[in-house]
Amino acid sequence: MSVTLILGGARSGKSALAERLALLSTKDAPVYLATAQAWDDEMRARIALHRVQRDGQGWLTREEPLNLAASLSDIKDQTVLVDCLTLWLTNHLLAEHDLAAETEILLAALAGRRAPTLLVSNEVGLGIVPDNALARRFRDEAGRLNQRVAALADTVVFTAAGLPLVLKGALPPGA
Repeated sequence: MSVTLILGGARSGKSALAERLALLSTKDAPVYLATAQAWDDEMRARIALHRVQRDGQGWLTREEPLNLAASLSDIKDQTVLVDCLTLWLTNHLLAEHDLAAETEILLAALAGRRAPTLLVSNEVGLGIVPDNALARRFRDEAGRLNQRVAALADTVVFTAAGLPLVLKGALPPGA
């Protein structure tokens, strides 16, 4: 098992780094597990742009807004990139699911993986305290999720301004 967690803020370069690492880790097509849901026109446009950017680059894309653990368990021998954990968390939060239980299921699936797994997640705890209870709960839950995944991960990288800062483990040559 090789689990890499890539953290960063919005537009920090975390997804680009994760994509490079995924492509470096395999000769086969990596699987891209996309967790976004298109709640509005702007999000539909973002998702469409991401699909176009990956098109022709050898990715196998699966949309997986909620059942991430099941997909990770099904895809045993291929490199997987999950983008992103915070959208997955948002989907469960808005569906009023048991976040602690969903996290445990996810961690068990990660521990059972045989091929490299890269997870992208937003670091949302560096800004101001949100002004409403839902936003504060999201920030707190995202922090807890990131800590749990980081504890399990072999490598943890924080990205800022497109630059990786390795917090745990090491990046492969050429990353």
